[in-house]
Amino acid sequence: MRTLRALAAAATTALLTATAATAAAAATAAPTPPPPPRPLISDDAVDKAVARLDRTVADMMRRTGVPGVSVAVVHDDEVVHLKGYGLRRTGESAEVGPDTVFQIASLSKPVSSTVVAGALTGPDEWDSRTTLPGFSLKDPWVTDHVTTTDLFSHRSGLPDHAGDLLEDLGYDQAYVLDHLRLEALAPFRASYAYTNFGFTAAAEAVARAKGSSWQKLSADTLFKPAGMTRTSTEFSAFVNSPDHASTHVKNPDGTWSPRYVRDPDAQAPAGGVSSTATDMARWLRLQLAGGTLDGKRIVPADTLARTHLPEIVSQPANAVGTTSFYGLGWNVSYDSAGRLRLSHSGAFELGANTNVTMLPLEQLGIVVLTNGAPVGLPDAVALDFFDFAEHGKVSTDWLALAASAYAQALEDPGRSTTDYAHPPVGAKPARDSAAYTGTYDNPYYGKATVTAADDGALTLALGPKPLRFPLTHYDGDTFSFETTGENAVGRTGVTFADGTLRVEYLDVNHLGTFTQP
Repeated sequence: MRTLRALAAAATTALLTATAATAAAAATAAPTPPPPPRPLISDDAVDKAVARLDRTVADMMRRTGVPGVSVAVVHDDEVVHLKGYGLRRTGESAEVGPDTVFQIASLSKPVSSTVVAGALTGPDEWDSRTTLPGFSLKDPWVTDHVTTTDLFSHRSGLPDHAGDLLEDLGYDQAYVLDHLRLEALAPFRASYAYTNFGFTAAAEAVARAKGSSWQKLSADTLFKPAGMTRTSTEFSAFVNSPDHASTHVKNPDGTWSPRYVRDPDAQAPAGGVSSTATDMARWLRLQLAGGTLDGKRIVPADTLARTHLPEIVSQPANAVGTTSFYGLGWNVSYDSAGRLRLSHSGAFELGANTNVTMLPLEQLGIVVLTNGAPVGLPDAVALDFFDFAEHGKVSTDWLALAASAYAQALEDPGRSTTDYAHPPVGAKPARDSAAYTGTYDNPYYGKATVTAADDGALTLALGPKPLRFPLTHYDGDTFSFETTGENAVGRTGVTFADGTLRVEYLDVNHLGTFTQP
């Protein structure tokens, strides 16, 4: 899922001004540089924005039905708001509190970049080559040159969300990372495409270089020193916590149910962190203080500062007509006053949605955790909060805007344009089931097996611990099944032809054809 990203043209204007000044330097004296941006939000404005948070959260929970929310706000190294709202699990009475553990999804990325910043000896080490057994890319030259920076900023050339469908089918981290070598690459360091497993490969490589596992490196480098006592990169820690928020999805009638469990261990650095509002407030304080917490240096200032710099253009023109960037685990932007804004959202379609937003110059940040599938509530709470703090009023319905952005993001390119629920008039009959049954191989997705029941009904099995999908006939040699998992796209097609089968939604990157041996 994509995070809302907004920034103004001040950075571009400054760059053009600087370029013009350089060109004229030989003939004229350099102009006086513009003054640096300055804080614009008063303490009183922050207090007023905080005072209305309870009402804002309650209103957005009422409008969306999201069961549980937890919010922390940090200003000038103080936690000025820390509170839970709603229920940990629908149908039960346990309430969300500041210490309730949530899955934070892709909000894991800036947490993980903090871990790496703490493990490195200097900012240049971010540019070290990524070396991990079992990991390579399709182009050997790119494999030899790709760095932690490239993979943490999604500019390696890997396609959007490469490897995620393998995770959905049940493949483990080692298998996914090994098979990224089959993905076609876009131009190296010139293309932005959000990739959980590229990010994961770099984090695991750093841990290996430091003689540690990712889980231990995270705990030893950040969680323990920062007193983040309920934060983990392991799914077992989340699900076994007695005070954890179950993930929820929205039902057709508008109610919410905890129908799914999302185990993100395969992509732990990119999406596997679980935490609490209390712990995330400590992390916010550390971020805003440049790596220190309670007077103690936790993360080197220079390696942490590197994570806040733009590394690649993520959107040449965003919703407000300006340019968006991605740093090292952060969405990086600059507002019309030239102030740096850092943010990231997290979203599991199976039931979690989160957001962090910071204005470092203002020493102000907010984190919002929820236990509902993405409908925009955490982004909207953060946007509403900063809007009111800066302007003393709310300029738009941020929830409607955020919900619309998430709805557009759900228009996945893997979603079929064919309505498989309604076969065409004059659809051709299928052949005998024996024409389709058997084992098919694919170098990327592994084995596919088609079996037939006594009545001829076909079932497709995919994945290492096979997931079984009943096939419904559509037309001739084309069938369909209902996809499942984090990246489900509704009904997708399965077409048989000359000893092959093609699974439509697995073929977005032209890797979805299986062949009989």
